[in-house]
Amino acid sequence: MTDGVTIGQAAAFADITIKTVRHYHKLGLVDEPARDSSGYRRYGSAELLRLVQVRTLAAAGVPLADIGPLLDSDTAPFAEALADVERRLTARIAELTAQRDMLHRLASGDRTLLPDRAVAMLEGMPTLGFTPQDVRTARESFVLAKALVPERFDDYLTDIEHALRDPRFVELTKRSAGVIGWEPDDPRVAELATDMAEHYLANPDQLTIVTGLQARTQTATRYRLIAHHGEKHDSAAARLASLVETKLRAAGIDIPRPD
Repeated sequence: MTDGVTIGQAAAFADITIKTVRHYHKLGLVDEPARDSSGYRRYGSAELLRLVQVRTLAAAGVPLADIGPLLDSDTAPFAEALADVERRLTARIAELTAQRDMLHRLASGDRTLLPDRAVAMLEGMPTLGFTPQDVRTARESFVLAKALVPERFDDYLTDIEHALRDPRFVELTKRSAGVIGWEPDDPRVAELATDMAEHYLANPDQLTIVTGLQARTQTATRYRLIAHHGEKHDSAAARLASLVETKLRAAGIDIPRPD
């Protein structure tokens, strides 16, 4: 009776593929058994045990390069090595969990880049009559504000939350969004600029929406990137913003000037 089993049987018993068995041989993790009189390699209990041990450690996350020394070590180093593998696996699990959470946030859209309260405001804007384009513009401005002036962003959100409760502020904001398509010299631009400036001056708590986004460094640059986001040069929107800022400066309000 022939002792041992074929490579196919050994692979099946160890729950791996023949290709994997040969890879283990190539790496020196499992000795390749001698051929029998028929020219076939026969795997005995020792080889099968080693295959199972290697497969088990590999499945547990031990790098193949570490398995050989690990199996050949004494009990204490073996336990220490396994503890190290466990630490690495724990760190990897934490990393994968964080990646999974990020995927969930990506699936939820705005929550990847903005806090929940900002998302709630964006979701509520359509109920106030804002268009999808208005919401997109607000979203982009929020993202820029959070990135460029992070230390003021929470206060900025609070100011907007309060202002959105004021029907006049909502009306002016929607009117300002509607200037897209107007000619820059349209007389309605100057009229709207006057209305907006007067409203801000009469409501200092809302004025901080304009003045509050002033960073400690590169103030003018950061302010203009946020306040003038999406404006085209020489457009009605650009003229409106410039007129409002000019009127506020004339009233003594500190508004950053272009660099």
